[in-house]
Order: sequence, then C-alpha cells, then structure tokens
Amino acid sequence: MIVVAITGASGVVYGKRLLEVLKDIGKDTAVVVSDPAKIILEYELGIKEDGIKKLATEYYYPDDLTSSINSGSFQFDSMVIVPCTMKTLSAIANGYANNAVTRAADVTLKERRKLVIVPRETPLRSVHLENMLKVSNEGGIILPAMPGFYHTPQSIEELVDFIAGKILDVLGIENNLFERWTGEI
Repeated sequence: MIVVAITGASGVVYGKRLLEVLKDIGKDTAVVVSDPAKIILEYELGIKEDGIKKLATEYYYPDDLTSSINSGSFQFDSMVIVPCTMKTLSAIANGYANNAVTRAADVTLKERRKLVIVPRETPLRSVHLENMLKVSNEGGIILPAMPGFYHTPQSIEELVDFIAGKILDVLGIENNLFERWTGEI
C-alpha cells in the first residue's frame, strides 16, 4: 500500500495523476486530502473530494489522528506527499505531527519507510531549504515539482506525467510516463 497525501499547494494535478496511474496498475492506495487541498482541487481541476476518493483504495480524513495510517503497526510501503506545502514540510521536519498527513509522515520516517515529498513552492526561503535538508537527512526524498524538458513535451499533461513518472521511479515502480534521456541529441 502507498499512502498519498495531497496538501493545499498549487499543483494538485500531480497528486491526482499519481493516484490515477497507481489505480491503473493495480496498486493499493490510501489517500488523505487536507482541507486547503480540497479548495485547490476544485479551483485548479474543477473536482471535489469525491473525485479523489474514487481513485483510492482507502480514504482518510485529515483531522483523524486515530486512523490506521497514523500507527507504525499499520503496514504500508511508502508515502508520497504531492504537492507538499511548506507548512506541511515544516511540520514534518520539526516533528510536529498534528494531523493525519504529518503523523503518517512521522510514522513513515520513524519506521524507515520511503517518504517522498514533492514541494510546490517558488522561490524558496532558506528555512524551506533547511526543512528539506532535515527531512532528507532522516531518509526522506525531496522530489521538487520541476519537470524536465529534454523530452520536448507538447502539453501540460506531458509535464505532469514527467513528475508522476519520477515519483514512480523513486518508489521502484516501472512506468513509461515520460521519454527517458538516452544521451543522444
């Protein structure tokens, strides 16, 4: 099982696309959508929370600290926070587990599972970079939403697929969402 959290940064399309691909390949997912992300989903994609729920195997509410994903005894392989707000990143970096997203991330790190954080903010302050370094030093993977252009994308969907494909690569899940660099120009 892969836990996917969508927080209230711009770029919720990355989280939605990741869930679509994971569902298509038959991977079980547990999803948490923060309250601000629900607003962003509707604003950026025109979908409501139910549109995300149907893409996941299990759904958890962001304020439910009693949900199974918040316990180290719950078996899941990895967690992806996509997109990840700087507030969420700060909470994780500083051990402030005050909601289901930050608590599940805390569990992921303490249990030495794979945590992938996809920050979506620019420009970055020094404190943002310091928080990313803290999480990285604990084993978290920082995968900024910075698509490549060497594959000459022709659409926004191809740019989104590049990031979703990179997330899947880090999780060790084979995919063909983007054309890989071959070293030939």
